[in-house]
Amino acid sequence: MSLSKLLYWGYTFLHPLVMWLVFGLCLYALYLGLKVRTTRTTTDKDLRKTLVKARFNLKHHQVGALLLVAMILGAIGGMGVTYVNNGKLFVGAHLLAGLGMTGLVAIAASLTPFMQQGSKTARNLHLGFCLVILGLFSWEAITGMQIVQRILEKG
Repeated sequence: MSLSKLLYWGYTFLHPLVMWLVFGLCLYALYLGLKVRTTRTTTDKDLRKTLVKARFNLKHHQVGALLLVAMILGAIGGMGVTYVNNGKLFVGAHLLAGLGMTGLVAIAASLTPFMQQGSKTARNLHLGFCLVILGLFSWEAITGMQIVQRILEKG
């Protein structure tokens, strides 16, 4: 196999692989975020102490920061690979879902200072945006696998 073919296949399949890992990371971030909410809202003092010790808030912030970076780089990388391989971008459901996710993850992250000040509105918006991101991500996963299938069929 020539080096150019190897690079083509490597770049072509790196984006989907990374994005599936990011999707899993999104689910983990949701889990952590729900634990943070439980920690904040529980009236059971013993449960609260246990949850605070687990430091779900710190883990949620760290995973959220990683998601922000991964989604932005994933979107740029995916568009870059498509452009390098095809000389153009294909405007369709996959690209639009990815761009929507990228914008929403930035907005969700930008709400952090307001959530730290105790804004329930910011918390609800953050959760809402993140649930929309998961929905878009699910759609992007489906359309992404369709793209991979077309690439494999072309050889």
